[in-house]
Amino acid sequence: MFTNRVSPHPHPHRTRRPHRTLRHRIAAFLAALVLPLAGLTGLSASPAQAAGTLTATFTTENNGSWWRGIYTIRNSGTTAVNGWTLQFDLPAGVTVTGHYHGDATVSGNRVTVKNAHYNATIPAGGTTNPWSYWFIGNGPVGTPTGCTVNGDKCDGTPDVPPTAPGAPTVTTVTARTMTLGWPASAQGDYPVASYDVFVSGALKANTTTTSATVDGLMPNTEYVVTVRGKDTRGNNGPFGPPLTVRTYNPANDPVPPTAPGNLRTTAKTASTVSLAWNASTDNVSVAAYDIYRGQILVKTVTTTSATVTGLSPATAYTFTVKARDLAENSSPASNSLPVTTDDVAGPGNYYKVGYFIQWGLYGRQYFVKNLDTSGAAAKLDVVNYAFENIDPVNLTCQAGVTKGISGNPQDPDEGTGAGDADADYGRPFSAAQSVDGVADDGWGKLRGNFNQIKKLKAKHPHLKFVVSLGGWTFSKFFSDAAATPASREKFVRSCVDIWIKGNLPVYNGAGGPGTGAGVFDGIDIDWEWPGAEGHAGNRWGPQDKNNLTALLAEFRRQLDALGGEHKLLTAFTPADPAKIAAGWDLTKIFDYLDYANVQGYDFHGAGSDNSWEPNRTGHQANLHRDAQDPYPFDFSIEKAVQTYLDAGVHPRKLTVGFPFYGRGWKDVAAGAPGVNGEWQTANGAAPGQFPEEAGIRGYQNMITSYPNMTVYHDTQSISTYGYTGPGGTWWSFDDAWSIGKKAEWIKSKGLLGGMIWEMSGDTPTGTLMNALHAGLP
Repeated sequence: MFTNRVSPHPHPHRTRRPHRTLRHRIAAFLAALVLPLAGLTGLSASPAQAAGTLTATFTTENNGSWWRGIYTIRNSGTTAVNGWTLQFDLPAGVTVTGHYHGDATVSGNRVTVKNAHYNATIPAGGTTNPWSYWFIGNGPVGTPTGCTVNGDKCDGTPDVPPTAPGAPTVTTVTARTMTLGWPASAQGDYPVASYDVFVSGALKANTTTTSATVDGLMPNTEYVVTVRGKDTRGNNGPFGPPLTVRTYNPANDPVPPTAPGNLRTTAKTASTVSLAWNASTDNVSVAAYDIYRGQILVKTVTTTSATVTGLSPATAYTFTVKARDLAENSSPASNSLPVTTDDVAGPGNYYKVGYFIQWGLYGRQYFVKNLDTSGAAAKLDVVNYAFENIDPVNLTCQAGVTKGISGNPQDPDEGTGAGDADADYGRPFSAAQSVDGVADDGWGKLRGNFNQIKKLKAKHPHLKFVVSLGGWTFSKFFSDAAATPASREKFVRSCVDIWIKGNLPVYNGAGGPGTGAGVFDGIDIDWEWPGAEGHAGNRWGPQDKNNLTALLAEFRRQLDALGGEHKLLTAFTPADPAKIAAGWDLTKIFDYLDYANVQGYDFHGAGSDNSWEPNRTGHQANLHRDAQDPYPFDFSIEKAVQTYLDAGVHPRKLTVGFPFYGRGWKDVAAGAPGVNGEWQTANGAAPGQFPEEAGIRGYQNMITSYPNMTVYHDTQSISTYGYTGPGGTWWSFDDAWSIGKKAEWIKSKGLLGGMIWEMSGDTPTGTLMNALHAGLP
C-alpha cells in the first residue's frame, strides 16, 4: 500500500481492523603443560536452592475398585501466597481418571496441576482444605514421586545439587586458547543442565556439554581451571579437581601453516552451506581452521569440514578458510569459493503466501478451518497471521489485551494499544468451527485461532505460519521501537519471547509460559511505512531507513540464536518507488529477510471517507501500465518489481501480491462505446461489504452481490474489471484470468511466487486460490 503522488491521503487497505496496507597437541608437550593441583582457594559451591513457604502432603483413601489421592498444600510463611502449581510422577501401574479442585494435565506419568480460581490463595499459616486437589487413582495404591509445588520440593527440604564433575583434561592448548573436557557430574534432585568453567577465578565459559573451548588468554601464561555443574533449578554443585595449564609460547614456533586447499561445497540449503577442504600442514601442529564469510569470521573448527548456518536464502556469499597453529600463526587464505544459497521454495517450485486475518471470525465468519475446507491449506506454503500490535508504553510486542480500534481511519490513536487476545487464544471454538471437529473445552490454556493453527499444521505438516507485526493501523510505534540498539534488542526479545517461544500473557484463564510454542514459525514485518507517511499519527522520520535495516538484523540474530529449524523472517514491502527509497535499503535488508511480499494492489481506489481518488475509476492491481491511464505516475506490478530487480535484489527473494477483494466506485459514467466505465468519472466509493469499509468487497461477496455485473479483461494492462452499466458501480479486482496471466509473468521473471491479501475473500471452494496454484504449482 502506498500514498498517491497526486493526493497526500494514504490508500486505505482495510478499515475494520488493523490494516496491511538474515591442533592436535604433541602428547609430550601436553604432559608438560598440564599439572593437577591438590586444591584451590576462593571458589566453593553455592548453597542449594532454598525451599519456598509452600509444602504439600499426600494422603490416600481406598475405595475398593478405585482410590483417592489427596494433596494438601500448606503455607508456612507469614504472607499469603496467590497461585500454585503442583507437579508429581504417578507410581508405576497407576492411571488417573478424574481431577478435582485443580486444572490438571497428564503427560505420560507426569501430572501438572494448576490451582482452581477458588483455591488459588493460601493464607499465611493456612492450607487448601477443604478444597485440596485430589484425583481418582486406578491400580495399586501408592505415593507419587518427584513432587514439587511452585518448583520447590513438596517436603520442604533444600535441593540436593549435582556432584562435582571429574578432573578436567586438556585436549588442545594454543597461545590464546585451551580446549577442555571432564567427566560428568551426577544428578542431585534435578537433572544437570550446564557446566561453568572458571579460569583463575573468573567465569570464562558455560556449556551444556562436558567440553568447552576458552579463548582470550595470554601466551605463555599459567592458568588454573575448575569446573562445576549446575542443575535445571539453578543449583550449583561443588567444583571438581583443579588443573593448571600453561598456554603455548609463540617464540617456539614462528612458522605458519600452509593454506588449506581445494575449498569446496558439499551441500547447501536456503540457510546453510556445508564446506570441506584439504588439510593444511605445519611444522608443529595445526590447531584449528577459521572460516570466513567475506571478511567476517563465522566459525572455527578443528576438522576439515564445517556447516555455516544463519544464511539468507537466494543470496550470494564468498567463503575462505585459514589454518592456525598452536602459536596462533595464521596461514594464507584458501581459494575463494562463491556460493549462492537455495531459495525457500527450492528449484522449480513457487511459494504461495496467504494472509489470514485475526478478525475474520466476526462479520466474515471465516475461521482457520476454512483454510482447510476450501482446499487452500494444501496449496499454501506460508500463512501470515495479521496483525499484532506494539505496546505504546513499553515499545515491546503486545499480547494479552482485547481492545478494539476506534473505527475512524483519521484518528491518530485508532490502533493505539488495540489487540484481540480473545480471538488469538482466549475464545473457545465450537466443534463446527474447529479444524478437527473437536470443540475447545473452555479450560484449555490455548484456544481461539492459535489452537486451530496448531491443529491445521498437524493436518498439513508442510504449512508454516508467521505472525505479522504492524499493518496499516498498528505501525504507529515501529519507528520508536527501532530507534536505538537497546530499544531494538528489547523489542525483538519481547516478540521472540511471546510469538516464537510462546510465552503468552495469561488472559481469561488461557496463556502462560510456553502455551503458544509451536504456533508460529517466524515473524513478518508489516511496517507501513518507514521513512514516510502512513496512518494518521504514525511516528516516522529519515532515520527509519537505517534503523529498519538494524531492526531486521536484530530479528535475524535472535531468531537464529534459538537454534533448531530455521525461523522465517519476511516483510511486506511497498510498490511505490518513492516509499521504497525513503525507508527500504534494498542493498542490505535482504541479507536478513528470507523474502519480501511486494505490494501488488491498491494502485487506485476510493477511501471509505471518499478521499483518495473518489471521482475517477482505476485499476487497482494492473500488471503493466495501462495506455489509457490518465495519471502522470506509473503504478503497476511490473514497475514495482523492476525497482527491486534494478537494485540487485535476487528475483527468488520476491513474491507478488494478489488481491482477493475488489475496489469499487459508484455512479460511474460509461464513457465512449467500448470503454465500459474504465478510467471514467465517479461519485465516490461503492457500498462495501461492511458499512465501515466503503469501496471494498471480498471477491466472493462482490460477485454474489452483483450477479448481473459484466466482467471485462484488459489484455494490454492485464487487469480485470466489472461494470453494472451506465451510472452504476465499477469494480477492479483479480479473477482466474488475470491471476493466470500474472502467474505466467512471475515465472518469466524468475520470481519466488505470489502473496494473497487476504484468504477470506475467496469463494468457499477456493476459486482464486486454485487459479494461483494452477499458475504457480
